[in-house]
Amino acid sequence: MTEPSRIFRDAWISGVKRHFPGNPKPGYVASWEDMPDWERQSAGAVFEQVRAFVEVSDGQTAKLSREQKGRFVATCWVAQIYKHIAEPKPGYVADWPDLPEWQRETDADIFERIEFIAGVRQ
Repeated sequence: MTEPSRIFRDAWISGVKRHFPGNPKPGYVASWEDMPDWERQSAGAVFEQVRAFVEVSDGQTAKLSREQKGRFVATCWVAQIYKHIAEPKPGYVADWPDLPEWQRETDADIFERIEFIAGVRQ
């Protein structure tokens, strides 16, 4: 199985390519090797949080709305930002309504990719 943090990153890049209007910033689609260590660690941590949530819910997360799924990913990611960055920029820790539409959709895609890997079929 592919490393969870790489699965998360691949889902992020796929979502950015699908939902971002125009050309995304290079950092949004940077290769695995070009990512900072904290970001790789965070990708793995959020993957595991989502997978655990799916598992303890016995797959009932399939009944959540895309917004609920995306909010969960976004909240987990913000916690990682606070863990790794002492004074993050406000945009890094923005609340769900303040995120751009492309990012909300990408976060929901990430959740659904992890659900699929965890065996939840929609």
